[in-house]
Amino acid sequence: MKVPQYSRRRFLLTALALPCSAQELPTFSTDVKVVNVLATVTDKNGAIVRDLAADDFLLTEDNRPQTIRYFARETDLPLTLGLMVDTSMSQRRVLDAERGASFRFLEVVLRPSKDQVFLMQFDFRIFFRLKLTNSLRQLNDALAYVDTPTRNQLQVQSGGGTLLYDAVVTAAQEVMAKQPGRKALILLTDGVDTGSESTLAEATDAAQRADTLVYSILFADSGAYGLAAPNGRHPLHRMSQDTGGGLFEVSKKHSIDQIFDQIQDELRSQYSLGYISDRTGSGFRHIQLTTKRKGLVVQARDRYWAR
Repeated sequence: MKVPQYSRRRFLLTALALPCSAQELPTFSTDVKVVNVLATVTDKNGAIVRDLAADDFLLTEDNRPQTIRYFARETDLPLTLGLMVDTSMSQRRVLDAERGASFRFLEVVLRPSKDQVFLMQFDFRIFFRLKLTNSLRQLNDALAYVDTPTRNQLQVQSGGGTLLYDAVVTAAQEVMAKQPGRKALILLTDGVDTGSESTLAEATDAAQRADTLVYSILFADSGAYGLAAPNGRHPLHRMSQDTGGGLFEVSKKHSIDQIFDQIQDELRSQYSLGYISDRTGSGFRHIQLTTKRKGLVVQARDRYWAR
């Protein structure tokens, strides 16, 4: 399910059903506990559904019905993105395609006045190639340097092979947990982790605690591992599904550019639903978001971390 954002700050959200001139921004005290749920809805053919209203949704928290108080379609909320590129040696033959498609995606999705992006690469190291920025020029320059380790770096390598889970934990804790609004990590990887101290569960929990979606792009070089090629689909599916993002696989039928177009479409077609939790205390709480219309699938995370 999609990442709900839990906060104790002032919460402003406008119902898009009203004309702009008639919209009023509701203001709440800092003591109000607001849970904001981001969701994408698709029909049985996978097409995004954009015409739902608040009354079309049903929402529960720990099986207790909740009242949807705030609702917006095609949300215009600021977006923080983390572009995370696997630069282990198994990816060396697909990096050129990843770099080009990544910049074309950012050219379209990044709104410099509202959004920001950081760029991370990971192999046996985790390296922030570029900290949060809204500059396309800086992103383009930084992407040019995203590459596999040099021979000298490999010779002095100690421990670890591909620190995928550690990279997700680092991004979630060091960047995303400190940012407000909508947040998403985009992983470009074959999904294989060969050296992290963190587990898959810990990586997923870190993203959930930071209210961050994980979009995984599985881009595997079939010749990189020989006959016994590992399958990274399961861990990527787990992180993406549990955080409310999505898993996509590059293939002959689905190019990386087409996948980025689909992610862009989802990010621009989300519903934002807010409710006030009637519970106190910290911990994970389970959410179920469904629609009254039959045959629709709601993509949203199924739990959030209450602070």
